Amino acid sequence: MSQTAMERKTVNLEEIELELLLEGIYQYYGYDFRNYARASLKRRIRKVLEGEGLSQISALQNLVLHDSAAIQRMLLGITVNVTSMFRDPSFFLAFRQQVVPLLSTYPYIRLWHAGCSEGQEVYAMAILLQEAGLYDRCRIYATDRNERVLQRAKAGIYPLGLMQQYTQLYLQSGGQHSFSNYYTAAYDSAIFRASLRENILFSQHDLASDGSFNEFNIILCRNVLIYFDPVLQQRVHRLFHESLCRFGILALGRQESLRLSPYAPDYEALVKSEKIFRRLS
Repeated sequence: MSQTAMERKTVNLEEIELELLLEGIYQYYGYDFRNYARASLKRRIRKVLEGEGLSQISALQNLVLHDSAAIQRMLLGITVNVTSMFRDPSFFLAFRQQVVPLLSTYPYIRLWHAGCSEGQEVYAMAILLQEAGLYDRCRIYATDRNERVLQRAKAGIYPLGLMQQYTQLYLQSGGQHSFSNYYTAAYDSAIFRASLRENILFSQHDLASDGSFNEFNIILCRNVLIYFDPVLQQRVHRLFHESLCRFGILALGRQESLRLSPYAPDYEALVKSEKIFRRLS
């Protein structure tokens, strides 16, 4: 057998092992990664293998199916939790200027933050809505598939060293007060005010397998769809369409789009550069 044929056989075996791993996790634990974008998923799986001291995906499958602690480590390793407070400040500035005036006419506002990770953007939105005088009539549903990151989000505790960076992003996003008013410093941590959590409900929800659970005026899902393959992206767009009320607002990440979604004709771009859309029908 030639070297090329051997390399092809190795790649095919890796694909088979990966499929078996993802199917096993879905069947046993209910976590569905089967339609995640393969290239980025493989990179993260390889890091998990390195961290566990394993060389083969089949060995990882055996480990996670028989060790509940191992599956939790794997979930943290393959779930993307990169976020920050007021990430992309131009988005939050556009939200203040273009979306807030619309929301001010609503008697009650339901907002779904899908894929909230450790909650930094959830608290950023709570601050924005509080400064706009809208927070008291809001309910924010912040969801993620990963229970561990949700626990961190609920706590609202972040490294104190990040506050200088977050302050700059807050000011760039149109912040109206001193950012330090929103947290208390304790040793090396910043603890955000309990008042910011009053109208936030953190709960577990898997975009890959769970359905709609309410009707929303706003859905935020920024920088999540880029990790899904086209099949899963279509599923999520259908879920959002089912969950968003007429004239509701959908906000996606900068690299994400409605262009290939069958529901694209039902939306208009409210702020095209920031991927903020309004559902018309």
